Amino acid sequence: MTFILFLFFLIVPSLFAQSQPNHQFCEAGIGYGDSTCGTSIPSSNKLLIKGGTVVNAHHQQIADVYVEDGIIVAVNPTITVGDDVHVIDATGKFVMPGGIDPHTHLEFEFMNTVTVDNFFSGQAAALAGGTTMHIDFVIPINGSLTAGFEAYEKKAKKSCMDYGFHMAITKWDETVSREMELMVKEKGINSFKFFMAYKGALMISDDLLLEGFKKCKSLGALAMVHAENGDAVYEGQRKMIELGITGPEGHALSRPAVLEGEATARAIRLADFVNTPLYVVHVMSIDAMEEIAKARKSGQRVIGEPVVSGLALDESWLWHPDFETAAKYVMSPPIRKQGHDKALQAALSTGVLQLVGTDHCVFNSTQKAFGIDDFRKIPNGVNGIEERMHVVWDIMVESGQISVTDFVRLTSTECARIFNIYPRKGAILPGSDADIIILNPNSSFEVTAKSHHSRLDTNIYEGRRGKGKIEVTIAGGRVVWENNELKAVPGTGRYIQMEPFSYVFDGLDKKDASYLSSLQAPVKRAKSTA
Repeated sequence: MTFILFLFFLIVPSLFAQSQPNHQFCEAGIGYGDSTCGTSIPSSNKLLIKGGTVVNAHHQQIADVYVEDGIIVAVNPTITVGDDVHVIDATGKFVMPGGIDPHTHLEFEFMNTVTVDNFFSGQAAALAGGTTMHIDFVIPINGSLTAGFEAYEKKAKKSCMDYGFHMAITKWDETVSREMELMVKEKGINSFKFFMAYKGALMISDDLLLEGFKKCKSLGALAMVHAENGDAVYEGQRKMIELGITGPEGHALSRPAVLEGEATARAIRLADFVNTPLYVVHVMSIDAMEEIAKARKSGQRVIGEPVVSGLALDESWLWHPDFETAAKYVMSPPIRKQGHDKALQAALSTGVLQLVGTDHCVFNSTQKAFGIDDFRKIPNGVNGIEERMHVVWDIMVESGQISVTDFVRLTSTECARIFNIYPRKGAILPGSDADIIILNPNSSFEVTAKSHHSRLDTNIYEGRRGKGKIEVTIAGGRVVWENNELKAVPGTGRYIQMEPFSYVFDGLDKKDASYLSSLQAPVKRAKSTA
């Protein structure tokens, strides 16, 4: 896609809604109970960010950034503008591409309930945390990809920032195969997810996995896996219940890291057999990470995505004596023992793992209480869409494990490249979308459920403090977060179509040709006359 085509995607809203305290937004009936609308304020379609350190994935410089009609027009050391331009002083601060979260579940129907964050509240929280685009997972309806896509289109009408879609595959037949082609060629989906866990619900078998991998390869779509051995997890759950372990700790004990490692290894080997790239979502353990490292070292195209909860936390919370506290940490794969977090951080800093997601999939304390007598009934999922950028900065940049340019790569640019939307997204460059954040490295942040913008009544990072605060978020050229005020408007988000055959497919045909030439087969043999 050329920069010229970007002009077709401009968004020039004329009004912002004033934010209200304590999660209250003007959201046209989408909402938080008794919220009321504030006074609208006009928005300039011209914006100058002055004097900041502009950071891209491979370069940083002190420069001004000029934005017009939602597009970055210029990035130069000194830009002079007229009086009709809104100016933001970023002196002493970092100006970076907005975060892209590759892994979210908004308004997700799961385990007999629905996540509390929808496509407005979840995105509003994201904007307050410096994320300006996310990619959510469309779940088919009775196996139908088309019905699933149409349902998610409706859910996303209230969006207040840009978003894309992955698609899950939950069964296999010729109709699904044809629908995958339709999704790629007409609907802008370039990735498909296969669940190797959740037996009896979303889990698929190895033969389906092989069929799906082959179809992904032919379409230039990225195959993604949730890697846990679902059969063994089912057995582990049964064993814990037999032992009388019914609380949240049973969740972690029933699905140990070895089962994540086994499924990761199996998916990697099957992807190698098909010769298609593979993306492993929410890598939570050393076991899975080491399988990815081994495959990448051998030259296989495997992408590993840790999530912020796995980088920042350990499983000790699941043993907390208060059920509500313990249950809020239940997710799959589970948050692991102490030591896995540090190993994942190191893998991220050395390039073994490539980008950071959240798996934001939130259920409130009432929903989590469905499993008060049986951990198998606790809805799986934790928050992170608002906290990711701050927590990763604090853990990885402030500790010296990664550079500021690495931070941009891991939270934005690499996601844009993998899903083929770079440089429209993930860059501060002329022609790129004006999705921009301003981070003050000298300011501090604190995470609390009372102050966050999700609908969730708890927060797994409760009380966490750190250095590096995102003070301004600009989405599509609109200032949507400034002075701790959120100005998010439902319906202003855009669906971003993602083209197939991203860079991870480059040269794959040559590898196929090399394989065929190496076979030395079929062997010509004389037919027997006997």
